[in-house]
Amino acid sequence: MITRTPIAVVLLVVVAVAGWELPRLPPSLPGGGMQAPAPLDVRLPLQNNSVRFAVIGDSGTGDQQQLDVARQMERYREATHFDFVIMLGDNIYGGHRADDFQRKFEEPYAPLLAAGVKFYAALGNHDDSTVERLYKPFNMDGRRYYDYKRGNVTFFALDSDYMDPPQLSWLTAELTNTGTPWKIAYFHHPLYSDGKFHGPDLDLRKLLVPIFEQAGVNAVFSGHDHVYERFHPQDGIYYFLEGGSGQLRFGNLRGSPQRASGFDTDRSFMLVEIAGDELYFETIARTGAVVDSGSMPRQKPPAPAKPLASR
Repeated sequence: MITRTPIAVVLLVVVAVAGWELPRLPPSLPGGGMQAPAPLDVRLPLQNNSVRFAVIGDSGTGDQQQLDVARQMERYREATHFDFVIMLGDNIYGGHRADDFQRKFEEPYAPLLAAGVKFYAALGNHDDSTVERLYKPFNMDGRRYYDYKRGNVTFFALDSDYMDPPQLSWLTAELTNTGTPWKIAYFHHPLYSDGKFHGPDLDLRKLLVPIFEQAGVNAVFSGHDHVYERFHPQDGIYYFLEGGSGQLRFGNLRGSPQRASGFDTDRSFMLVEIAGDELYFETIARTGAVVDSGSMPRQKPPAPAKPLASR
């Protein structure tokens, strides 16, 4: 069982005492402003009857940078017509009063909500589980973990703050019983990360990877490190890290042979389309520029587990 207790860190005091210097945005992207929006650059196929969604992580700051990302999301929604968003945790930073939800979620994403876009949240270490699970726009229905289907995809939103035996048993059973060809899991703490601040959660990896492999999970999305990364397939599974939709750790990525792409100089979000046996993705910066894109085929189903030999 993995249990985490949220810890409040007075970062500015630590920085002052230690004499550290916080990373700064480059001059072309001042903290409160943004360059002129880049032209829309839609590369997804936009096929009929496909599943299209956006991905955000570590988003709930309520600051100008979150608003900038939200505006780009609406621009791209108008072009791609994605109709739901998966949230990778740290959905609301700081307080969890009604005005916090309004300022850090409802106002930034008001155009998306008005267009009928649904948000499906997973919990992060800065989230208040007792409040957010009951917040209707997060569509958690009081649950710490849950699944739902869209077209030929089943999504599994997990609680990586408290990966207890009941959740693991539920996940194993639901993955086995789902009949969709695509299975996507998402949660807060990454199994793979080259972020210098946190890095990968190795204990969580030991628990989840064998389950994912055996059940044929196709793709995994996580946040927590405030950067974007895409990894070369690990154990046959596609891994993405999108923790920069509100918070950012500028220049925080270390070199790594397992990384296929990374972005740590501005906030970002992802667009994903699943059409037939192909997954298409675009990662879009706060300016609207595409910083990563591509497609991935659906992996072959895993071989059935061999029964234990009788003695």
